[in-house]
Amino acid sequence: MRLIGYILAGILIFFGVLFIWGAFSPTGSTGWIITGVISVGIGIVIIWFMRRKTTTATQADQNVTIKIDLPSNVNLDNLQCKNCGGNLSVKDIEMVAGAPVVHCPYCNTTYQLTEDPKW
Repeated sequence: MRLIGYILAGILIFFGVLFIWGAFSPTGSTGWIITGVISVGIGIVIIWFMRRKTTTATQADQNVTIKIDLPSNVNLDNLQCKNCGGNLSVKDIEMVAGAPVVHCPYCNTTYQLTEDPKW
C-alpha cells in the first residue's frame, strides 16, 4: 500500500510541475498554474501521510527480548560480587554489547561476568 501511495504522489507531482511549466508557454493559461499547484500539493500531502503512517507502525512494532546465556558452571544461588562479596540475583545481570555484565547493588561495582577455563 505504501509503494502505491509513493507512486501516486510521484505522478501527481510530475504532472503538477508540467502544468506549472506549461502555464508559462505562449499558449498556456493561468488556470494551469492553479491545477499544477493543487496537484503538487496533493502529492506532497500523500508523501507526508505515507511517511507518518510508516513511522507510527515501526514504533509500535519494536519489541526487544534479551536472553542471558550464563556460563555452564555458574550457580545463581551462590553468585557473589567479586568486590564486596554481596549476594547477587538474576536482576543484577544485564547484557551490554553482547556480554553479560554484573551490577552490584551493594557497592555499585560493574564488571563483566567471565567464565574460568575448565582445565
